[in-house]
Amino acid sequence: MSRVGKKPVVVPSGVTASVQGQTVTMKGPKGQLQFIVHDDVEVKFENGSVTVKPRVETNRARALYGTARAQVANLLEGVTKGFERKLDITGVGYRAALQGKKLQLALGYSHDVVYDIPDGITITVPKPTEINISGNDSQRVGQVAAEIRSYRPPEPYKGKGVRYSDEFIFRKEGKKK
Repeated sequence: MSRVGKKPVVVPSGVTASVQGQTVTMKGPKGQLQFIVHDDVEVKFENGSVTVKPRVETNRARALYGTARAQVANLLEGVTKGFERKLDITGVGYRAALQGKKLQLALGYSHDVVYDIPDGITITVPKPTEINISGNDSQRVGQVAAEIRSYRPPEPYKGKGVRYSDEFIFRKEGKKK
């Protein structure tokens, strides 16, 4: 059984939560988010907290209800604090710059890579080699960070490329003479 799923998600003051059928909606200072829970999982809002439990005792329902509880907790964190990912760019001549609603990346190709910033996501470039991605939806922030990283993933010999700031790149030794 899931240990995460058993804990209720306590909704603090300043955040309004509602459950209609299988849809959980939360509204807070950073916006409004909603999540549709799978049919095998029962979700209730009572006494200022959201509780999640499996409807039936199947392996699938037990696997899904911990995930559903984590998603509801992510909704709460998203509307109160928000999410942020940091990317570092390593390499000679590799840099990033903002141009309106576009992120321009010079990553060693013959042309600059231009990335359109989606709605609900805020990107800042404090230094030409740092990118901060923030928003209230955990999945979208992670997806945008993964898309930007995919343009030039870090390589294991010199470590050049775009990487997450907390990512460790396992380095390989080069050719020997």
